[in-house]
Amino acid sequence: MWIDSHCHLDAAEFSGQSLVLAQQAASAGVSAIVIPAVHPSNFSIVAELAQQATTCFYTLGIHPMYVPDAHEDDLQALRKNIQTLISMPELASGFVGIGEIGLDFFVPALTQSPLKEKQEFFFTEQLKIARDFDLPILMHVRRSQDIILKHCRRIRVAGGIAHAFNGSEQQAQAFIGLGFKLGFGGAMTYPRALQIRRLAVSLPLDAIVLETDAPDIAPHWLAHGINSPVELPRIGAVLAELRGVSPVLVAAQTSANVMDALPRMVLPRIPLSSDAH
Repeated sequence: MWIDSHCHLDAAEFSGQSLVLAQQAASAGVSAIVIPAVHPSNFSIVAELAQQATTCFYTLGIHPMYVPDAHEDDLQALRKNIQTLISMPELASGFVGIGEIGLDFFVPALTQSPLKEKQEFFFTEQLKIARDFDLPILMHVRRSQDIILKHCRRIRVAGGIAHAFNGSEQQAQAFIGLGFKLGFGGAMTYPRALQIRRLAVSLPLDAIVLETDAPDIAPHWLAHGINSPVELPRIGAVLAELRGVSPVLVAAQTSANVMDALPRMVLPRIPLSSDAH
């Protein structure tokens, strides 16, 4: 069993074939796919995908790259949405946490005032929502590891995943110490990604989860093509080769890690009944 811990299955690049891809991934051994929302405009879309495909799970959050167009009312809408899901479990089939949230200091415009401060405000407010509802988070951590760690030390949440991890060994250990798993995916498959590959070998296997971030971060065999959850077992095989262990072991341990990080994930999952919509 493999679990794709981060996949934007609702992306336009998939041309409405999301459910077909979920089925193809399941046939390839991917038993679960986590679909993070990025903005209130796709909250209902990711929830619907999880309702239609029982291998799919979802999180709700506002991605840092969508923060420039976000409003404080969106944070209130997120909190209200989460409150409804927590109080009415029959509506929460497939819901597993808060995300994708975080900070992006790679895009130059997002590092300048006032957007830098707005990013931090939206991140910390979403951390508070996760804390208040005791939910794990899926984090976008791009050139922002230390600032994110600072906020996560101040506002403690129920763990989660730092996705597409590309920090130092010291930063990795700090995230692990705060109860987070670290996401590895297509970037790890490139021979020249030396730091990521070193971490993939040196970190405890029980701290690692696998992801595709599809349609982004394609593995080397797709070059700059469109990534998909179907690629996850082959990405996992690269991790197994790097560590000198069997793919079966990697599949079992990384899947257990995802379920540890996202305890609301239960397999197999019963689809919503028609009267729960």
